[in-house]
Amino acid sequence: MNAIISASELASAAAGGNPPVLLDIRWQLSMPKADEPPFDGRAEYEAGHIPGAVYVDLDRELASAPGPRGRHPLPDLTDFGTAMRRAGVSSGTPVVVYDGGLGWAAARAWWLLSWTGHPDVRVLDGGLPAWEGPLETSVPTPAEGDFEPAPGATALLDADGAAALARSGVLLDARAGERYRGEVEPIDPVGGHIPGAVSAPTNDNVGADGRFLPVEELRSRFKKVGAAEGAEVGVYCGSGVSAAHQVLALAVAGIPAALYVGSWSEWSSDPSRPVAVGPDPQ
Repeated sequence: MNAIISASELASAAAGGNPPVLLDIRWQLSMPKADEPPFDGRAEYEAGHIPGAVYVDLDRELASAPGPRGRHPLPDLTDFGTAMRRAGVSSGTPVVVYDGGLGWAAARAWWLLSWTGHPDVRVLDGGLPAWEGPLETSVPTPAEGDFEPAPGATALLDADGAAALARSGVLLDARAGERYRGEVEPIDPVGGHIPGAVSAPTNDNVGADGRFLPVEELRSRFKKVGAAEGAEVGVYCGSGVSAAHQVLALAVAGIPAALYVGSWSEWSSDPSRPVAVGPDPQ
């Protein structure tokens, strides 16, 4: 099953006999500014969303509180299951997730649902900007779902596992190149990358329209950084959000990959862990 769905395919599925549960994951990575209010995903959702979609808060429902395990550590699975059932998610019903177009937040929801055993979850390619149908402002109250998270359906890395994979396989760093090289670091304690990791910015997965590159182009992109079919591949970013988009892109290309959820925000919080800088992986 393809991990993404086009807007036209979603419109057809929504009108069919087994319509998917729709989850709106509007979220934005931004640094607070004194003269601007913080991004409000719920307000964006309430101003207009795909009919029937339920809002899911990434920071509160797809992650637990920031701390030593990173800025977006894994959510408490009991809380996650409650949130998904409240949104109408059941194991026997397909799920489609979308966000404002960047794809990172939707990919985080896709990865969590896949990792916890949901068999049929896809991301709307291009997000809300790709949707050509009507929007609604009313907030639905879906019937309670029956989804029970069962973690382990896909691969997960911790810090030690990521360090080992950087030596034995392929560990991709999904952040912008300048953060990988350690030239700038706007968020975390120190710049640079996990020794042995290869730079592969998430933004290069999509075209100018925000949609994924064709499958063969994705395969060629990943082959150039060593992530060819058959390789053992892992991905990290700043806090396990944009890296989920990279895992999704790899899935579209037919390449399974593990996610290091703690990512650089966890790795760099421990001064005993080694840090590499510059363009060389080592």
